[in-house]
Amino acid sequence: MASAHKIGSLLFCPECGTLLDQPKDGEDKVTCEQCHHEEPANSYDNIVITTRSHPDAFPSALRQKRKTQTKLHEKGDQGTLVSEKCPACGHMEAFSKEMQLRSADEGSTIFYTCTSCKHGWRVNN
Repeated sequence: MASAHKIGSLLFCPECGTLLDQPKDGEDKVTCEQCHHEEPANSYDNIVITTRSHPDAFPSALRQKRKTQTKLHEKGDQGTLVSEKCPACGHMEAFSKEMQLRSADEGSTIFYTCTSCKHGWRVNN
């Protein structure tokens, strides 16, 4: 009588190659669902079963919070210096950047940052 083929913690039927189920409590044999080969339950003795999950398999709020990125504004990334009145402090200088955020047939968005108080605002063209 041939015994099951073992790969890792899995046992396969020696007759047809079907993955065999684990024996239920009290069973002394496992029957192959395809060819009805009977495998002794003690073939599963001393098999260590290790289960691993990908870290993203079980999302958690804490893990998501750790992944959140904060944009750091570098000195060279300020934009163009323009004469624009700050709505917060009234200062007449601001840095501006233009970006196309809406669809291509609509105007661009201009982002301003006051050079004095660092207040930011935007205007849709």
